[in-house]
Amino acid sequence: MTNFILLGFSERPELQIFLFVLCLGIYFMTLAWNLGLIVLIRMEPQLHSPMDFFVGNLSFVDISYTSSVTPKMLCDFFKDQKTISFVSCAAQFFFFIGMGGTECCLLAAMAYDQYAAISDPLLYTSIMSPTLCVAMAIKAYAGGCLTGMVQTTSIFQLYFCGPRVMNHFFCNLPALLVLSCSSTFLSQVVNFLVVCAVGGTSALAVLVSYGYIITAIMKIHSTQGQMKALNTCASHLTRVILFYGSGLFSYLHSSAGYTWARDKVVSMLYGAVIPMLNPIIYSLQNKEIKDALKNSRRGRSRCILCVL
Repeated sequence: MTNFILLGFSERPELQIFLFVLCLGIYFMTLAWNLGLIVLIRMEPQLHSPMDFFVGNLSFVDISYTSSVTPKMLCDFFKDQKTISFVSCAAQFFFFIGMGGTECCLLAAMAYDQYAAISDPLLYTSIMSPTLCVAMAIKAYAGGCLTGMVQTTSIFQLYFCGPRVMNHFFCNLPALLVLSCSSTFLSQVVNFLVVCAVGGTSALAVLVSYGYIITAIMKIHSTQGQMKALNTCASHLTRVILFYGSGLFSYLHSSAGYTWARDKVVSMLYGAVIPMLNPIIYSLQNKEIKDALKNSRRGRSRCILCVL
């Protein structure tokens, strides 16, 4: 088999224009907001903390994550036959899984950063040194790359002899397993082990970090101090719940009550909508980012006035 045929997001012709405009708007907002956040973090001196460093990397991962799927999906909306070659399907699957694994590792690193900031604020800058932050980011990308390679190898070494019609809008794991003519037991075991090793270990690191964070917050005597510490964690915790909740529902769901339509909606949620929400989540909760946005707006206003 040299290619697959994708059925797309919806088979109803009357919804194609609406879905195209919706997906295009989400993709443009994802690119604009995440790129804007990366530029803001790079340009503003007050946004050079370890957490800001990880937020910038998370924005880059979100751009790569959604760009592995969305451009192809948008191009296919008005095609009669939505084909994707075997090699392109493998590449799309690798980048999508790899960036997802990287995001899991980054969220775990950010949880440790939150723990260091709340439990021992006086030693925070020495604990979260630039060297450690860069090393954690490199390990996150390496872990994601390894995750993508292992899962891509386990899936695309299967024998695909037909049918080649994939009931999805991108090369997703459940849709690929259904098309295989050979036994998928080993691939499913590998997928489960990888999810447990990367997603499970990252989730465990997040839970342990927040266990220590809650213990540290309980030791704070003032209610104002406790609320300030909780507010520091709010944006990261929101992102963790959204990412892990939607991802685990999609990849570790039971077969009872499963439908392809539901899987497509959930895939759209964690593949496009959540990456778009990343800048909003961190901008609303991070005082430094809000102040930097205000300063950048003032700077642009001054530049316009100078030109006029």
